[in-house]
Amino acid sequence: MTAELTIGAFSRITHLSVKTLRHYHDWGLLEPAAVDPDSGYRYYATAQVTTAQTIRRFRDLEMPIEQVKMVLAAPDTASRDELIAEHLRRMEEQLARTQGAVASLRALVEGRMGAPAIEHVVFAPLDTLAITETVQRGEIALWWPDAFAELHGSLRSAGLRPAGPPSGMYAHALFEDDLGECTVYLPVESPAHPSAHVSGRAQPLRLGARNVAIAVHRGPHADSDLVYAALGTHVSELGIDGGGPVYERYLSSELDEPDPTRWRTEIGWPISSTPAP
Repeated sequence: MTAELTIGAFSRITHLSVKTLRHYHDWGLLEPAAVDPDSGYRYYATAQVTTAQTIRRFRDLEMPIEQVKMVLAAPDTASRDELIAEHLRRMEEQLARTQGAVASLRALVEGRMGAPAIEHVVFAPLDTLAITETVQRGEIALWWPDAFAELHGSLRSAGLRPAGPPSGMYAHALFEDDLGECTVYLPVESPAHPSAHVSGRAQPLRLGARNVAIAVHRGPHADSDLVYAALGTHVSELGIDGGGPVYERYLSSELDEPDPTRWRTEIGWPISSTPAP
């Protein structure tokens, strides 16, 4: 038998505060069984207790309200389970990032990071197929693999193969303003492919020769700031910062390696000259 409860009584039963219950009502997530038209008092049914407990656990798992609504409204068990699994996957990814950040911080404060080996090299001129767009820094993780997938598709359509590892070129504004020009590219054999074979965002791009200080970052991209710091300090102290965008060559990344601990990124900082040894 279902009994009618005041919002206070329902709060005590479900351990959801009155404020939270009102918030869920406003969002259409958990609506009262009845609302007095004169007083505006909310009344809940005991049959809603299980739904409230379910919502509370989803929210404890930081599931957004809109997604909780979708789960509760799922037309069948399979659809519901897929929505829950999708959220759990996101939580697992967030946990992995948190664990990585904790390990990185511990190594940093304990002085176990070590300084990367830095070399001065000259990048030879390079023919590439590239995509260039202005991107929000927070959206790089989504933009980056999609852009490379499009580049690989364009190369296949043109009957070409990459002549080197996937690479990127990033303007200073991306780091200074969280919005800047980003170029990802795949090297191709000379001569550059005819533009008639190019479709979508991909375009031929020839990069000139460049003097660059390079170092290799090992591990997830989130820790690459440590190598950037080492390179920036190096070129600043020598007075050879050449300006212009920084370069990254993805020797191993999520494009071909699922284990982030095995990722290798060569980072290049333009320099104005190569000092004598």
